Amino acid sequence: MAINPALIKAYAKLGQKGAAAGIGMMELAKRDPDMRVVVADSVAIASLDRFYTNYPDRVINAGISEQSMVGIAAGLSSEDGRAVYACTYAEFVVTRALEFVRHNLAYHNFNVKLVGNSAGFAMETLSISHWATEDIAFTRALPNMTILSAADSLEAIKCVIAAHEVKGPVYVRLSGLLNCPIVYDKDFDFQVGKANVLREGEDVTVFATGMMVREALDAAALLSAQGVNCTVIDMHTIKPMDTDCLDKAIQSSKLLVTVEEHSVIGGLGGAVAEYLSAKTNTPRLVRIGVNDFFCKLGDLRFCWEQHGLTAPQIAERITKEINK
Repeated sequence: MAINPALIKAYAKLGQKGAAAGIGMMELAKRDPDMRVVVADSVAIASLDRFYTNYPDRVINAGISEQSMVGIAAGLSSEDGRAVYACTYAEFVVTRALEFVRHNLAYHNFNVKLVGNSAGFAMETLSISHWATEDIAFTRALPNMTILSAADSLEAIKCVIAAHEVKGPVYVRLSGLLNCPIVYDKDFDFQVGKANVLREGEDVTVFATGMMVREALDAAALLSAQGVNCTVIDMHTIKPMDTDCLDKAIQSSKLLVTVEEHSVIGGLGGAVAEYLSAKTNTPRLVRIGVNDFFCKLGDLRFCWEQHGLTAPQIAERITKEINK
């Protein structure tokens, strides 16, 4: 899909969810007439209004029954291997439907793409029932599962299109609100399993994913003013991990840092730690993410602040770790 740079700001206003559904999935519908979409409760929740208006015969609404949604998607794909997208809140498509995802999708390796929107703390004051902060850990443990995590709205479009090229189950993790901060201000090459280096520095390598990519870039700018130079890498693919990128960082950096709007247990930080555990003479790893407690409810940044996920907090943490 050719990206018009003039439209990137418009994509950002839609948020990751709106851009992925309203732009990316519309593009897929043109390419693949057999593609189908299953939603839970309504098309509006998944920002599929435009898709439904243009392709009403391709959408099945399973109602407020996420397990049934995943089961229906699996059944549709099992017939002929067609790509089926199952879309709803990240917390519901993964946590609530996890048994169905494990048994119906991962085990059978069906060609179903789970699109989980509003991951992390995006649902704000709806609190723990709608926060998805363990979803990467749950899906990463499943065989056959590919996991993509978008840094901004343009990358969200790239993720849903790239998922179509993967033959098997994919979890596309979308986060943030409307007016999503821009990371990519022009078109770029997106390859599943190939991380993107956004900034280079010789002191620290920061691996970030999702909304934390923008925060990591801003933190790196703050650190640069202090004389600390950071490489910032967008790890948009959590599984399979870009191990070539990790190997390069091991050789070139004094400190490795992971930043994610997800539990420090089992997510990006856990995946990097597992890889490093089989290596010798590696730099120290610092994992920044959602700490092992349920925070107080509030807006997005209030939740981030409780876990040290804002750019100034990330910069401060890295400074402390360097000085140890």
